[in-house]
Amino acid sequence: MKANAPHLFTQFILTLITAVIGGVLFTLLHVPVPWLLGPMVAVVIGTNVMNRVYVWPSSIRNTGMIIVGYTIGLSMTSTALKQMALQLPTMLLMTLLLMLLCSGIAFVISRFSGSDYSTSLLSSIPGGLTQVIMLAEETKGINLAVVTVTQVIRLMIIVIMMPLLVMIPIFQQGEATVNAPVSATVPANWAGLFPNIIIFALVCIVFALVGSKINFPTAFLLGPLIGTTLLQLSGVEGPKLPPIVVDAAQLMIGTHVGSMLNINQLQNKMRTIGLAIASGVMLVIGGVILSMVLTKLYPISNATSLLSMAPGGMDQMGIIAHEIHADLSIVSGYQLFRTLFIYFAIPPAVKLMFKIMNRRRTGQRKYSH
Repeated sequence: MKANAPHLFTQFILTLITAVIGGVLFTLLHVPVPWLLGPMVAVVIGTNVMNRVYVWPSSIRNTGMIIVGYTIGLSMTSTALKQMALQLPTMLLMTLLLMLLCSGIAFVISRFSGSDYSTSLLSSIPGGLTQVIMLAEETKGINLAVVTVTQVIRLMIIVIMMPLLVMIPIFQQGEATVNAPVSATVPANWAGLFPNIIIFALVCIVFALVGSKINFPTAFLLGPLIGTTLLQLSGVEGPKLPPIVVDAAQLMIGTHVGSMLNINQLQNKMRTIGLAIASGVMLVIGGVILSMVLTKLYPISNATSLLSMAPGGMDQMGIIAHEIHADLSIVSGYQLFRTLFIYFAIPPAVKLMFKIMNRRRTGQRKYSH
């Protein structure tokens, strides 16, 4: 392992340079959320087109998650939490509707692809990427490569499309534009971070590590979020982070997402990628429709509603909500509820459904013989 250390370090530096080039290029092109999308796209191109081997330690991704968790936690004031509590029934309804949509998409994809419904279903479940892949590993007869690639492509489509959608005038009502400089609202005052940032940093790290030990879902995001929220409610004021720190967190997460997509060893590449893109686009359309329904139920902006319903990860949607100054507490509330629902409710429900399906197949075989 020690002999490979210099080689791994060189690959890590190559990965970092690629990610920074992507971020700088996307910034110059005025692409939305450039330090999230730029590194992600650059690493995907390097991996799958130029056949580069990238190294991006999970500890760096976790650091980015901690920063995003802290940023989201700052928005969790007592007023915001009360507003979220009032919307819990709607959160459950919208999550169930999204799961129903995923089931329908999986049925359509399985018919067109000729693959089994179980693989298509696990490929279509939004969010909870780690949990879905773990569930796929535990379930017999699942094509793990298809589930992993489809999930990553779905996540990338959503991360790319959401910033573009919120640039459309209809979704900018009441929001700042995506390209508005964050420095206009978050002054880069490093001196203002201390001493409170030390307290928050320690609490965020402890909550992240404890959450990881007890297998809490997305512990390095939710742990700091919970810790920051508790400190804020106790009366300790958390300082806002300078833009460069938020950009660095975006790079850490975007590079990780990009490094997950490696299609070189995938069979039936074009068909799998095509169906994954179709599935992702249908999920985005479904999310847009649900967001329109949500704006009719509550007086929230179109962009806030769209990011709340977006079938992506809470860290990515939280970053985008922060960048466009959407209601971060509402977006995080809906994304958090769906994350916990997928983590706790989906695995046993899916396993039960697969058991019933297997029993029916076994019964049909016996009857046919």
